[in-house]
Amino acid sequence: MSQVDLFRVLTALALLLASAHAVGRLFARFRQPPVIGEILGGLLLGPTVLGQLLPQAQTWLFPGTGPVASGLTLVYQVGMLLLMFTAGVEMRTVFSRKDGRSVVLIAVAGMVVPFALGLLMVKAIDTGDVLGSAANVSALTLVIACSIAITSIPVISRIMLDLGIIRTPFARIVLSVAVLEDIVLNVILSVALGMVAGGKENGFGLAHTLGISSANGSAAYHSVASVAFFGLMVLAAAALRRLPGATSGTADRSLGQVAVRMAVILAVAASCVFLGVAPMFGAFVVGLLSGMAGGLSRSDALGHLRGFASGFFIPVYFAVVGLKLDLVHSFDPWLTGGFILVACVAKASSAYGGARLAKRPKAESLDLAVALNARGGPGIVLATVSYDAGIINASLFTTLVLTAIFTSQFAGWWLERAVARGAFSHDPPDLDPPPDGQLTRPVKATAD
Repeated sequence: MSQVDLFRVLTALALLLASAHAVGRLFARFRQPPVIGEILGGLLLGPTVLGQLLPQAQTWLFPGTGPVASGLTLVYQVGMLLLMFTAGVEMRTVFSRKDGRSVVLIAVAGMVVPFALGLLMVKAIDTGDVLGSAANVSALTLVIACSIAITSIPVISRIMLDLGIIRTPFARIVLSVAVLEDIVLNVILSVALGMVAGGKENGFGLAHTLGISSANGSAAYHSVASVAFFGLMVLAAAALRRLPGATSGTADRSLGQVAVRMAVILAVAASCVFLGVAPMFGAFVVGLLSGMAGGLSRSDALGHLRGFASGFFIPVYFAVVGLKLDLVHSFDPWLTGGFILVACVAKASSAYGGARLAKRPKAESLDLAVALNARGGPGIVLATVSYDAGIINASLFTTLVLTAIFTSQFAGWWLERAVARGAFSHDPPDLDPPPDGQLTRPVKATAD
């Protein structure tokens, strides 16, 4: 890398980080999801704003190809891995037996119905208008179905924390349902990404080595690979827990443990690339199993890792998402408006129906439906990885990101008014721990 390219990379990162933090903090100040501010921070530096005012400067700082683009992409990819890792960690200890029936019914209804509708949508639309460069309709079908059914854990948990309802039975149900949905949908998304990666002529990995190239064979292989990977990770985590001192927190006093955890995340993600499993799913599973192992959320090592990730890598990731948005050339108001309408109606009505089947009150069922309709970070991750893989085009990418932003904003507005009318009652003290040790105190704005 030349000195000029190094200067451009460092300048671009500095601008993205400063813009993301500045706008993110502004949003947090007004009790809005900071992640949306971070995306808007990147949007200001992208083709939508800076590209219209100073097109040559924007292209020079943020080129689409070359060493500068590769440097930004590396930071962006690491940020996505750390985002999925921390999201997995935050899923610990949210389940309660007394809510089991409600959680299962809401999760099944809120996931199966929207997912099925997404599958039908692909048959009713012209896929040529939204299909990416990979030209894989099967993968596109899975992505659209997931985008309608997905729920955001980081954003909705941050909203409920800010509103002071994170320890309520309502919050426990929302987070429990979101955990179940996101595990299943991450497996499906991993299958879609694997199908595209395995179908490339210069494909890499086990599927390519085995000569699996047909559409049906690729779908079957990546389905089995994703589920088998999850099972192997569970077995590995169980085996490690049996080792002497495996749950001891004494070693966490060393910053060396940060390096160990980062090495595990990167190694597992690399293994996923070879197996044909989405690396973001690998990071998610590492975080999920680490959090469920107990004691991790209180460790110094995780605190250091989370702090650096939320201070640098994750905000840069979301800023790059905004940088990719081109509202001048890739924004289709009819597609975006129609998709938001269909996605919100499908997700909210099915979650409401599941809550009513579980005999929850009408008012609470409506609040659950709105909360579970927030797509936030997971919806944005789904959009970015699908766009980067060539499954969707720029127009659908813009639509999915705007859908995530709109649903998160609406959920925050709705729940704030529900709190004002006294809709939520709190658990008795210490009845159930919050979903993450960090949620007992203000968290970093960029963790959303």
